[in-house]
Amino acid sequence: MQIVLATDHAGFELKEYLKGVLLKKGYHVDDVGAHEYQPADDYPDYIALAAQKVSSDPDNVRAIILGGSGQGEAIVANRFPHVRAVVYYGEPSGGDEGGDLIALTRTHNNANILSLGARFLDKHRTEVAILRWLETEYLSEERHVRRISKIENLPKQA
Repeated sequence: MQIVLATDHAGFELKEYLKGVLLKKGYHVDDVGAHEYQPADDYPDYIALAAQKVSSDPDNVRAIILGGSGQGEAIVANRFPHVRAVVYYGEPSGGDEGGDLIALTRTHNNANILSLGARFLDKHRTEVAILRWLETEYLSEERHVRRISKIENLPKQA
C-alpha cells in the first residue's frame, strides 16, 4: 500500500516526524509536500495533490494530510471522487491512545484519507493513531458497502 503525505506549514514538523515513523515500519511513502517550512504556503496546493493520487487508485493508495485543524484539508480532499477523508485530532472521550474512533473510520467508512489537526496532537498520540488507522481493515459488511455506494452515487450538485 502506498501512503501519500501532504501538509502546509502548520503540519510540516509533524509530517516530517510521521514520515520517519512510516518509513521505519516499511511503508511506501510518497511525500507531495510541503518539502520545506514556508509560513505563507497554502494547504489546498498540497492536499489536492494527495487527494488526486487517492482518487485515481482508492483501493491501493491512502493519504495522511495535515494542517492546523485538519478541517480545511478534509474539505479539499473530499472534493475528489472516491475520496473519503476524515478528521482526527485526538479522542475527546479520553479513550485509549488511538481510540475506537480512528478504527471506526476504517471499519465502517473505509476512509482512505486521514486528516490531522496538527495543532491539537502530540507526536506520540499521532503515531499511535496513524498506525492503528493503517492497520485497521474495512469490514465490507453489506450495510457499510451499501452506505458507501449511496455516497458514491450521489448526484453532483450545481
